[in-house]
Amino acid sequence: MDAPSPSSPPAAPRIATGPRGLPLIGVLRDVRKDVLGWLMRTATEHGPVARYRFGPARSYLVTHPEGLKHVLQDHVKNYTKDHFSYSLFRRVVGDGLITSQGETWLKQRRLAQPAFHRARISAMAEQMVRATGDLAEHWSEAQRSGEPRHVVRDMMALTLRIVGEALLGTDVRAEVQAVSAAFNVLSEQTVERFRSMRIIPPVLPTAYDRAFRRANHTLREVVARVIAERRQRLEDRGDLLSMFMLARDEETGEQMDDAHLENEVLTMMLAGHETTATALSWVWVLLEQNPGPEQALHAELASVLGGRLPTADDVPRLVYTRRVLDEALRLYPPVYVLGRKVLEDDTVCGYQVLGGSSVDISPYVTQRLPEFWPDPERFDPDRFTPDKIAARPKYAYFPFLGGPRQCIGNNFALMEGTLILATLAQRYRPRMVAGYTPTPEPLVTLRPTGELPAMISPR
Repeated sequence: MDAPSPSSPPAAPRIATGPRGLPLIGVLRDVRKDVLGWLMRTATEHGPVARYRFGPARSYLVTHPEGLKHVLQDHVKNYTKDHFSYSLFRRVVGDGLITSQGETWLKQRRLAQPAFHRARISAMAEQMVRATGDLAEHWSEAQRSGEPRHVVRDMMALTLRIVGEALLGTDVRAEVQAVSAAFNVLSEQTVERFRSMRIIPPVLPTAYDRAFRRANHTLREVVARVIAERRQRLEDRGDLLSMFMLARDEETGEQMDDAHLENEVLTMMLAGHETTATALSWVWVLLEQNPGPEQALHAELASVLGGRLPTADDVPRLVYTRRVLDEALRLYPPVYVLGRKVLEDDTVCGYQVLGGSSVDISPYVTQRLPEFWPDPERFDPDRFTPDKIAARPKYAYFPFLGGPRQCIGNNFALMEGTLILATLAQRYRPRMVAGYTPTPEPLVTLRPTGELPAMISPR
């Protein structure tokens, strides 16, 4: 057959298929019932681009790595955060680094970038290990007493403390319980409001809306205190908050006001601790369920560290430890689904995507596609050897997203997770209490249910 001439018009884009849903509500009922199962079924049955109605909105699920590269990197300006999910998240964190767009986002990103330079992150390692050592003492007490620990709660408190000290230059330990309780309320309500398309802001005199406002007020109070204390001793400590507080607008010379600072601090406080804590919680589950990788991890820790505490210099040598973290992030990415608004008509993986619609992407789905991950449900850290990484498309694995909006704290989180895991796994083996079975709880992040009650066993 003759090849088409160079002047031949491109083939018309295909029309994606997808789950039909119900009149008016589309697939809302299925998503509310089992969002993870629905996502996997939709990708399996309808291919790299699926089409459906989410309430009144036309939506597409894009799961193939090439499609993700198109949306997140190559044509990123056509896929914005003017999406209902981000409008809900803005009710919590305002117009911070995660939710802002355009020139506002670019200015904020440039201000924050130096705080995440590799040299600065390495300097934070000692703080990370010291905080983890304090948690280790609590685990020692639990080991002696035979009392269980709630591992999710412990990981949340630990990573919140690290974010406070390393990025904000502030001790937030006294506020951990209040912040965690408030964020749990906001997380549950944000997801419920999204899945029910509850557009009305939380301003009604109902118990539900009052709970949202109280939780939001609690977080804002904590953040206002942090900023006020730092204002009294304004100096460059090399942390993220210093950079935001001392920065001046290039044109006006004005500094960032407290309202804007609150949004940035809230964004870093919540996003910076919740995701890492969630990933580490799943690590403990997966290690218990997979004795082979657990033994390999212990062997590396014994060889590299020999019982001493890890340092930043050890991180590149803790190769298998990092692979354990990567594989946990593959199976249970904290950010398991997110959306973008489509500005103009486009073609993704050969399929029509209409302007004005939404595109959903899911690390949870793509990172379980058998095409790229043989036996995808199996926990196998050796998927992340250099040769296997090189053989996969880049966006087959994207727990920190990609393109210009890739998570600015990815290297911080990976070093933090490696050091925490190395510090605790040398001494302890958390074991789930009898009768408890961890299952994913898809809130804002993908936590294990029930805060993971576990007995602390010695190595």
